[in-house]
This record gives sequence, structure tokens and C-alpha cells, in this order.
Amino acid sequence: MIDQTVTENAKPTTARLTPGGRAWRRFRENKRGYVSLWIFVVLFVLSLFAEALSNDKPLIVHFQGDYYFPLVKSYPESFWGGDFETEADYSDPYVRHLLSKGDNWVVFPPNPYRYDTINYYTSQPNPAPPSGNNLLGTDDRGRDVLARLIYGFRLSVIFAAVLTVIGVALGVFAGSLQGYFGGRLDLFAQRLIEIWGSMPELYLLIIFASLFEPGILLLIVLLSLFGWMGLADYVRAEFLRGRNMDYVKAAKAMGVSNRSIMFHHLLPNSLTPVITFLPFRVSGAILALTSLDYLGLGVPPTTPSLGELLSQGKENIEAWWLSMTTFAVLVGTLLLLIFIGEALREALDPRRG
Repeated sequence: MIDQTVTENAKPTTARLTPGGRAWRRFRENKRGYVSLWIFVVLFVLSLFAEALSNDKPLIVHFQGDYYFPLVKSYPESFWGGDFETEADYSDPYVRHLLSKGDNWVVFPPNPYRYDTINYYTSQPNPAPPSGNNLLGTDDRGRDVLARLIYGFRLSVIFAAVLTVIGVALGVFAGSLQGYFGGRLDLFAQRLIEIWGSMPELYLLIIFASLFEPGILLLIVLLSLFGWMGLADYVRAEFLRGRNMDYVKAAKAMGVSNRSIMFHHLLPNSLTPVITFLPFRVSGAILALTSLDYLGLGVPPTTPSLGELLSQGKENIEAWWLSMTTFAVLVGTLLLLIFIGEALREALDPRRG
């Protein structure tokens, strides 16, 4: 009797779940994807505070009874009792001595190096292996590898997110127009997509890299021109199938506008492939940026990049810490995104109860 009562009480709760709620419950039941999502979110949120986690400037300085924050305001060396009027180099042992003598004290970030900080005080030639000063070693210019990995991971994820948002917006817009109106518009658009898709993307990147200064904005524009076509095909197919449904025909008969039908009725029912492919598109964008940086066609050399570290590892094959650590970060990130994508695909599968 108790088991029957519990079962009867549980049925209405399950029935009241919305389709989104049921999909989220199925996603949470996939432990690998759910845990991967949390790990990825935590790592990305921490990377957003990279300046506070890895920086050559102190977080707090207690100097002569007052508190100062060099992370947000620049101070000349003479302000701390030094000789120069330029900004203090807080990695200099002399400056550190000034900040720590007497009642003064200073708090540095957990990793006291920025992505462009050069360690002039290492006892080994660069690239230097991991040590107590540089936990993951230095690159061939003496910059801390851990700091460049933290900043490079943040840059890669933000670049991939921006590229994915632009690609999804363009793909959904083009695919919805093709699928809903069909006819000559669909035929003409398909021929344009076939012609545009046959353009040599890598050659165009090489040409533009020689004409303009490489940068994040240029890469986003060029890759966005090609990244929307694959998603547009899925949205087009969903709209082609949905426009013949009875509820769409009824809405047309009632005089509902095409815009309202497209974006309030058809689009919500066509977002399953869009949402499912989001993690895979993010991972593809990260791979694209890494590959272009590895080939020297991506961001400027001073910018922290996973591809640039891999290129240094190829040039300095004996410095295993350059390749292995970057490879671990890259593979770990892609694995997390793949696990998230697989969990989303299973959660949004209409055949699952």
C-alpha cells in the first residue's frame, strides 16, 4: 500500500515536468556529461580572473601604514623608495626588498607571472624546465608556461564562444529563410552556399594574413564567413519538415504573420540540432584557432596562445614541458566539450522517455 501511494504521488510530479525540464533531468543523469559541464564552467570562470591568479603585480601592498593595489593602479619605483620614475618591476629583488622591509608586506598572486613576464633571474638557459620558480617551466623567451596556459585557455574559449554565437545566428537565420519559404529562394541560396563553400578557406586566410595584421577580430570575421553553412543545413531541414505540419497550416489560415510562425512556432521546435551541436562547434573553433596559431596565421606572437606553445614545442623538441602541458590542456578541454555534447545529444533525443 505504501509503495503504491508513493508511486501514485510521483506520477503527477513527473507529468508536470516541461520538455526542457525532462531534458535537463536526463542530462543530469548522464554523470560524465554533467560533471564535465561543471569542470569546464569552473575552469572557465577561474580563467576570467587570470589577472588575479597569475600576474607579476602584487594584489595588495601594505606600505608605510597604507594599503595599495598595484593590480589596478600603476606606481613608479620611486614611490616605493627606488630610483626610477618608471613603473616598478615587482619581479626585481630590489623592489621586493623595498616592499617587505620593516612593517611593510606584500601579497602576490598564486603564480607571480603574467603571460608576457620574462624571468630574468632563472639559473638555467631558456626554455628552462619546471622548477620552484616556474612550476611548468619557461618557453624559449623566458616567459612562464603556466601563465601562458591560463591566459591562452581563456582566449581560446572566449574566441570559440564568440565564433559559435555568430555562426549559430547566421546559420539559423539563413536556414530558417530557406526552409520556410523554399522554392526559388531555397534553390538560389543553395547554389550560393555550394559556390561559397568551395572557396579555399585556408588560402584566403593566408592571403588576408599577408595583407592585414593578424588578430582576433580578423580571424573571427574570416571564420564566421564559412562557419555558418553546416548549421544552416540542419535548420533548413527542420523548417522544411515543420512548415507542412498541421499547426503551421492552421496558423496561416488564422492570418498569423510569417515572422511570427517562423520565430515563435517553428524555431523553438528546430533548436534541437542547434543546441546539440554547440559543444562540438566550440571544440571545433578552439581547434581552428590552435591550428592557425601553430601555422603562424593566427594571433600576434605576443598573444598567449595554445598553438604558439605547440609551435615552440616543435622547435624545441627537447623541452618536453612545452608540448606535454599544452597538449594536456588542449586534449582535456576538448574531452570535456565532447562529453558535454554527447550528454546533450542523449538528453534531447525524443526517443528517450
